[in-house]
Amino acid sequence: MSFTTLAVIAVAGLLGPLLALPTRWRIPLVLGELIAGVLLGPTFVGYLHSDDRTFAFLADMGFALIMFVAGAHVPVRDTGLRAGLAKGTLRAVAVGALGVVPAFALSRGFHTGHTALYAVLFASSSAALILPITDSLGLSGPALLELLPQVAVADTACIVALPLAVDPAHAARSALGAAAVLGSAVVLFLLLRQAERRGLRRRIHRISERRKFALELRISLAILFGLAAVAVRTHVSIMLAGFSFGLVVAAIGEPRRLAKQLFAVTEGFLGPLFFVWLGASLDLRQLAGHPSAIVLGLLLGLATLLTHASMRLTGQPLTYGILATAQLGVPVAAATLGTQLHLLRPGESAALLLGALVTIGAATAAGALAASHSTAAT
Repeated sequence: MSFTTLAVIAVAGLLGPLLALPTRWRIPLVLGELIAGVLLGPTFVGYLHSDDRTFAFLADMGFALIMFVAGAHVPVRDTGLRAGLAKGTLRAVAVGALGVVPAFALSRGFHTGHTALYAVLFASSSAALILPITDSLGLSGPALLELLPQVAVADTACIVALPLAVDPAHAARSALGAAAVLGSAVVLFLLLRQAERRGLRRRIHRISERRKFALELRISLAILFGLAAVAVRTHVSIMLAGFSFGLVVAAIGEPRRLAKQLFAVTEGFLGPLFFVWLGASLDLRQLAGHPSAIVLGLLLGLATLLTHASMRLTGQPLTYGILATAQLGVPVAAATLGTQLHLLRPGESAALLLGALVTIGAATAAGALAASHSTAAT
């Protein structure tokens, strides 16, 4: 990667704000950034290559920061969120159970034998996509406080379950890795809470503000990247590392100055870079040579929408149910891992990504509709 490429990525990331600028469209930032990545990636121009090691590493940093910021924005101290935790968790479990039926049907209908993989896809939600959408659209209220734990539980569970569905031989290793990351987060919470009670954080804050040291940002990044290192070494997604540390910070109380600093680093550079990279990782040309894969991809996306939308029966607004369908990280990981292990049929990896794009489009529309309803109600 060169500075020219980095400049192109930075400019491409501006497509997000440009599309989100007209308030009547209510388009989330991430959609424009994903589109920019698709256009510059192998599907069309072929300028950006997601397998570039520097590009991929910077994208991993962005992913970790996005998930950290997302976790830090979860109102853990809000009693409304605690009230919605049980309902959100039950909905995540219900979606996972309901997804087994269409997963079995599509696996048999297309002779892929991947019932477990499809079931994980139907159950998954992408916190990295959904939380930025809800933030950018200014969504709030009880329905959101029930959606957040639903998405967090589904995302975490599916990331842990994915290796079992795709590569059962290494599932135990991934489960142990997830336990190591979560255990580290618990230890961090205990240590940071003790430091908060003793006034250590406030002393660090005063010194940092007076001397312009940015100590809180430096310490937070060191902890975040340390947790990400544990995740990588134990073969677990860095999503779990970022999100769990974000929850720890939210539970203790994020300083406003740190929040502004992290917002600048994440939203100004590494966050858009991650979504551009994610778009560039999609090669939709594979669908041209396998028409049946197009049908499979569309049905995967439709089945995901119907499975999540069924939570309307539990009282969840339909727009929030469809918003919960947005996924990309799990399908990308499934396509990558399945291709590396030669477990997928020709065109199946592209079908997984097409299904994900269907959910992103539907979730974007649902989020805009939910924001319109919220504005009209006020």
